[in-house]
Amino acid sequence: MAQKELSGGDRSPGPGAITVVGLGPGAEAEMTARARQALAEAEVIVGYRTYIDLIASLTAGREVVVNGMTGEVARCREAVARAVAGARVAVISSGDPGVYGMAGLILEILAENPRGAEVPVTIIPGVTAATSAAASLGAPLMHDFAVISLSDRLTPWEVIARRLELAAAADFVLVLYNPRSHGRPDHLRRARDIILRYRQPATPVGVVRNAGRVGEETWIRDLATLLELPVDMVSTVIIGNSQTRVLNGYLVTPRGYRL
Repeated sequence: MAQKELSGGDRSPGPGAITVVGLGPGAEAEMTARARQALAEAEVIVGYRTYIDLIASLTAGREVVVNGMTGEVARCREAVARAVAGARVAVISSGDPGVYGMAGLILEILAENPRGAEVPVTIIPGVTAATSAAASLGAPLMHDFAVISLSDRLTPWEVIARRLELAAAADFVLVLYNPRSHGRPDHLRRARDIILRYRQPATPVGVVRNAGRVGEETWIRDLATLLELPVDMVSTVIIGNSQTRVLNGYLVTPRGYRL
């Protein structure tokens, strides 16, 4: 099915419905049966171009509406407009739509629409990067953990830094999303420097690039050597707590069972 840029599209009378679908990492084998069913039942599928391309085999027979990076608000407004006008719309997110995804934005936009309350919303969870990366590394999230995005596009760096400091001081295992990009090449170093105030340089660290996708790569290192790894926007960084260990090549945070 040919992809269309945001355009307004056709309109039909009466409210439709919105399903916000978590794709997981993007491979069909990693998607839930509910996610595949939602895509099969949708009349319109709306999403970021890269994620739409990941599910090309599942979009046949549906209208596909795409736009690019930073177009989240326009994308979700279009989806709401289609649903209010009567279409069954699936809005896709990579990972889980409620974890840095589109679920919250859809609900916010519906709340400001005079007919938004008429549109039923279903949110279908998916495997998020934290759990996908953790599975590739072993079992680093067996105890309390915090997920923090290093992207300051929507959150000021001062807020991110404060969250890093408090989570590191509380000895949470840390999962870092959006750790490094061309536009913010130094954020990972700044984050590591904050964490090193509370963790030993030998603290185990795992990095997974393209978690759950073709070309997945994994590394297990430590805080001292983290910056030597080719971390980028498709990488997830997991930093152990004071109890995390490397056991037979796997990253493990003990839950506390007596052995």
